[in-house]
Amino acid sequence: MSQATVASSPAKRELPPLMRLSDAAARQLEHLYKTAHAGQTLRISVTTKGCSGKAYDMQFVDAPEPGDDVVKDKGLTLLVDHKAVLFLIGSEMDFQQTDLEEGFVFSNPNEKGRCGCGESFHV
Repeated sequence: MSQATVASSPAKRELPPLMRLSDAAARQLEHLYKTAHAGQTLRISVTTKGCSGKAYDMQFVDAPEPGDDVVKDKGLTLLVDHKAVLFLIGSEMDFQQTDLEEGFVFSNPNEKGRCGCGESFHV
């Protein structure tokens, strides 16, 4: 009697989350959702801009656009433009505040470089 060999498929590697929020970004976004942007959701996209070619774009919107990915982290919801997903997989959005400026910044493992002024990036 012969024994049949069953080929098993390789284990699927778990994908990283599309995006994560740092604690500081979550606190700031929660504040914005409760005050100036109540009833809206932050939508993140990637545009063509600057000397390196790509830039993050953030807008508060009343409703998602068709195809937007919904990201939930730390009890908050973000929207990601479906055209930006491949550029943002595994990114973390942080909120930084210094004496001269404050704002959301991205730690993106897909970035291969940034322009000198920090306005744009390339992958």
